[in-house]
Amino acid sequence: MHEYAERLAGAFVGMDEPLEREFEARLAESSTLAFRVAYGVLRHRQDAEDVAQEAFVKAYRRFRALRARERFRAWLVRMTWRLAIDRQRADRRRTAREQIEHAIPAQATAADVVAANEQAAYLWAAIDALPEKLRIVVVLSNVEEHNIGEVARLLDLPEGTVKSRLFLARQRLKEQLQWMQSDMSGR
Repeated sequence: MHEYAERLAGAFVGMDEPLEREFEARLAESSTLAFRVAYGVLRHRQDAEDVAQEAFVKAYRRFRALRARERFRAWLVRMTWRLAIDRQRADRRRTAREQIEHAIPAQATAADVVAANEQAAYLWAAIDALPEKLRIVVVLSNVEEHNIGEVARLLDLPEGTVKSRLFLARQRLKEQLQWMQSDMSGR
């Protein structure tokens, strides 16, 4: 992975030479870190490599504007983390849609299929509407099925903070989706 990052960094043009050398040096020392962050979220080597590469490209494009260059590693980690979460969320939505299609019994009516798809769409919209700090714990805990300790380690937070954020997220989802419960009981 490190050799790939060096080739990638060397292939970029467009910055003045001192800035480009600084970027290459910082990228070379952080390349495996970006991959490890992406892999920690995605658990799939090829997807993690793709996300790390995407993070390198974004870092290159925005490096000139980065004021605190000594914080490059933290900046790259946050960017990689967000890209990996976005990729994971998109994959989860696709998988959830596919599971709904396969989980609907053969005798289900067209109305049942439409209702199930609609409910899934509302659930994902409600998850997406959560603030990022709550959305991340919901996705990692309930969708990705990590336990509280794993979520705490991934996010570098105390377990109590993860628990309280998960509680708040579930409360907000319950409030946002309460109408679905009454709608389903009326059927």
